[in-house]
Amino acid sequence: MTLIGALFIMQLAAGFYLLPRVSQIETLAYMGVGLYSLSGLIFGLLPIFEFRRKGEVLPGKSYVRTTRVVDTGLYSIVRHPQYLTWMFWAVAGMLLFQHWTVVLLGIPIVPLTYLDMIREDKENVRKFGEEYERYMQRVPRANFLWGIVRSLRAGGP
Repeated sequence: MTLIGALFIMQLAAGFYLLPRVSQIETLAYMGVGLYSLSGLIFGLLPIFEFRRKGEVLPGKSYVRTTRVVDTGLYSIVRHPQYLTWMFWAVAGMLLFQHWTVVLLGIPIVPLTYLDMIREDKENVRKFGEEYERYMQRVPRANFLWGIVRSLRAGGP
């Protein structure tokens, strides 16, 4: 298990333990639930289908073991949607549980996940070469809003 995974599990465990003891701002809590749900479905689940469909994954291998660069669908907007999910979930936990312990456990998840994105880009450049370097120039690492703007300017995904 990675440090990010451990922090996330500790954040959730602390949050559920502390939830009955914390007075919450209800609107923030609903925003947290929404962020968990939407980010999980969009940035967490959709990439699995896109990798399986376009990534030429060998039979019996994990969906992340693609043999080609996937730059369609969600991957035409952001390079690392599933890493982005970890970041969103860390923030969602802070909004939902609203306790300093949960915030302290969640804060490091964001920069650590971003560092993992950088590491993953380097690995993908080694694996796919110039094709991935061109992809990096077209599609933002984590800024999906900028990715949407760029995609719309270019004529759609």
